[in-house]
Amino acid sequence: MSKPRDALSFPDSDRAFLELHLPPQHEHNQLKPNLPFTTLTFATSLDSSLALAPGTRTTLSGPQSKAMTHYLRSRHDAILIGVGTAVADNPGLNCRIEGVGGYGGDGLTNQPRPIVVDPRARWDFSKDSKILELVREGKGWAPFIIISSQYTPSDAKRELLERHGGKFIPLTVDTTEEGEHKLDWTSLLRCLWEEGLKSVMIEGGGTIINSLLEPANGVLVDSVIVTIAPTWLGQGGVVISPKRRVDGGGNAVPAARLRDVRWYPFGEDVVLCGKVLV
Repeated sequence: MSKPRDALSFPDSDRAFLELHLPPQHEHNQLKPNLPFTTLTFATSLDSSLALAPGTRTTLSGPQSKAMTHYLRSRHDAILIGVGTAVADNPGLNCRIEGVGGYGGDGLTNQPRPIVVDPRARWDFSKDSKILELVREGKGWAPFIIISSQYTPSDAKRELLERHGGKFIPLTVDTTEEGEHKLDWTSLLRCLWEEGLKSVMIEGGGTIINSLLEPANGVLVDSVIVTIAPTWLGQGGVVISPKRRVDGGGNAVPAARLRDVRWYPFGEDVVLCGKVLV
């Protein structure tokens, strides 16, 4: 199979520093039985922003960091985003590293399964969906869509998704007094494990990332890989800033911190790798 023109190269010399921070290739996660190895990864500006504004697609990573992200995808069984990112970006959620399935390799080898968290089943993937286009081209898997058991997608949506090899997965999702959905990340990750997905790469958006950095959920994250771009996006952006915590005396304390931190210059960007301190 010839290599598509949009295939990306990520040489072995650039891969070595990532190895300590990636899922083991031949072992299950011994520290979290029945839960996938979970990597939280995203690109941010110097002022901790993911995007210029909600719903605005914003490019931050340089070409080397972009190729790195696709390599990370090849090392995970699944890649997860929230519905806001799916609606705003219409992403492909596949891996374009040369040699993987669809890009010179056989079948869909090393292609991650897209997971979209969409509690209200509001994502309209029936029109110009890049994910489904890639499925038809043999370059990616159809998504599994996590929805609240309180919502029922239309028959047309369900038929289209299942015809491409995807499906809706209903889970119990709590609702806060403000009307926001609150995910039970342990249940969600266990569900992915039961689907045969032993590692998952969580890319965003802001609500998803901030939720996973809260103390109750940080224990579920095995690795954090952040690309920091040399730019400020300015006020009004989508900011990574988990909810503030207070101690027993009512004093503010840091919301979250990383341990075992490593910094790697990578082109014009810097890649930060670590683990959530819990």
